[in-house]
Amino acid sequence: MTVQDPRAEQTIALSASQPAAGATVLAVSGEVDMVSAPALRDALVNGLEDGGTFVVDMTGVTFLGSAGLAVLVEAARLAPQHSATLKVVATARAVTRPLEATGLGEVFSVHESVDAALSV
Repeated sequence: MTVQDPRAEQTIALSASQPAAGATVLAVSGEVDMVSAPALRDALVNGLEDGGTFVVDMTGVTFLGSAGLAVLVEAARLAPQHSATLKVVATARAVTRPLEATGLGEVFSVHESVDAALSV
């Protein structure tokens, strides 16, 4: 799924896969801002309903704004209601810096790779 911002050339790409039983990986790339955050929210809420381990792979994210952070916080709150474990993969400064600056890096289970997130 790709969401196009009609005001600019900003897009977000979302791709879900199930590398193992009970595990879902949502790969996110592009800019996560107030325009694209609703698409991320829909993908997370729908994915969490299946329970199990849900990994948000943000290695392709080039910008993470406050709307994207709010979506991640909401997902973290919803996960236990669906017997799901939310994990975030973040390596790029565009993602790690906002997580660190807001203290959310301590709230989420942040990993350096999808393999690391799935093996924990």
